[in-house]
Amino acid sequence: MKSTNITWHNSKVTKEDRQQQKNHKSPVLWFTGLSGSGKSTLSVEVEKALYEEGVHAYRLDGDNVRHGLNKNLGFSPEDRTENIRRIGEVSKLMNDAGLVTLTAFISPYREDRDNVRDLFEDGEFIEVYAKCSLEEAEKRDPKGLYKKARSGEIKGFTGIDAPYEEPADAEIVVETDKYSLEESVELIINYLKTNNHI
Repeated sequence: MKSTNITWHNSKVTKEDRQQQKNHKSPVLWFTGLSGSGKSTLSVEVEKALYEEGVHAYRLDGDNVRHGLNKNLGFSPEDRTENIRRIGEVSKLMNDAGLVTLTAFISPYREDRDNVRDLFEDGEFIEVYAKCSLEEAEKRDPKGLYKKARSGEIKGFTGIDAPYEEPADAEIVVETDKYSLEESVELIINYLKTNNHI
């Protein structure tokens, strides 16, 4: 059932006010890539680096969010789309709150990522593609999911029997199978500084 008879209630404190108070912008860094590509690992380290720079940041991770907000969703294409829609809306609230938001979600469909991008002003949505070959991601297999997918225990697994649509024009491409974690973090922090986000 959809909400009716609702009106947006404006605040007397703007996003710009909050950004000025925190002394940084509030972009959303949207980490996308295959399972095992290093999205979560990288987002954890970027969050720590931002904290050490005095930047107010918060990380939303795919598995963590499915423990609460999205625990009623499965992994069908429709549920994946709804998962990303909800995270996009939460990210928009955090953007308005003046926080740098890091999200680590496979988010396999380009259209879903583009729909989230459309929620933000130009330059606020930064797509970070954790680029990693399927072979390397499968070799890492930190959660043992590829093994289960190959044996048929998991159906509709991204990269095996469900698609992953690579970003067409990501702001940041991090080849996590070629660069060290430290080099990858530095690449992202430098991007944020060069583009006056922090």
